[in-house]
Amino acid sequence: MNTVTSSPTALQRRRLLAAVAATAGLAGAGLAWWHYRPGPVLADAEEALWRLRLDSPTGVPLEMQAFRGRPVLLNFWATWCPPCVEELPLIDRFFKEHAANGWQVVGLAVDQLPAVQGFLQKTPVSFPVGMAGLGGTELGRSLGNLTGGLPFTVVLGASGAVLHRKMGKLSAADLQVWTALK
Repeated sequence: MNTVTSSPTALQRRRLLAAVAATAGLAGAGLAWWHYRPGPVLADAEEALWRLRLDSPTGVPLEMQAFRGRPVLLNFWATWCPPCVEELPLIDRFFKEHAANGWQVVGLAVDQLPAVQGFLQKTPVSFPVGMAGLGGTELGRSLGNLTGGLPFTVVLGASGAVLHRKMGKLSAADLQVWTALK
């Protein structure tokens, strides 16, 4: 008896390779989502945030309490973080377009004062910036940024409560969805 084994055709090999690649991609995306998903907001973290008084690059103290009662987009960023720097113009446009509707944007720089001052001279923003320094990492963790990565954005409602958080670079779609939150 003569048996003939058929080897996979080129098309079958490509399909198999594509299936393996797709499976690996989905597994990687799932792992990234799990790793970068926001954690829980710690008890009293929101109240601690509203009590903050931070230095600013201009020397005028930034008191978070001044923004309570309206929706706030709070963005943790640094000058050495490429996605942070890339998203700042988008966030600035959001602030300019939505300030009249009650929105406030606050940037919290997890950085050193001279670096932030130099950066803002070259790339000014319309919203206030507070100097969170290395303590900003702990504040971010209390608000659910378990990895301490940047950028990290928190949306606070007019009630002062956390409504949404995002780890990573913002998109126009993120901001569009958040405009409905207050």
